[in-house]
Amino acid sequence: MHKSRLGGLIIDCKTEDLDGAAQFWGTALGCAIAENVEDGKYVGLHHTDKNEPHVEAQKVDHESRVHIDIETDDIEAEAARLEKIGAKRITAIKTWVVMEAPTGQRFCLVSPQRENFDQEANQWNE
Repeated sequence: MHKSRLGGLIIDCKTEDLDGAAQFWGTALGCAIAENVEDGKYVGLHHTDKNEPHVEAQKVDHESRVHIDIETDDIEAEAARLEKIGAKRITAIKTWVVMEAPTGQRFCLVSPQRENFDQEANQWNE
């Protein structure tokens, strides 16, 4: 048994000005701007409600797009569950796994991000 749910929205930005992109998205979404972290690759956008999905701007080399994170307490079990319904495993990066939906969208499997994960996540008995 494992659990999973929508974890966050990642705004992939093909830009040299990630701080400017984060400022735009933070203002558009009404989020506070966090410090630029990990060699200037990510900027967190924080809601006042800690149980909302996390949002961050990410500097990328590919075309700009938005992808989702699915938070799970067992990344391998969740990857296997999603592969059974047609997803493909693309790569592992640090502590997360990049997947691709049958329709081509990329998404990531990450560890739990929010405090109410155990109470609110879907439970899978596979």
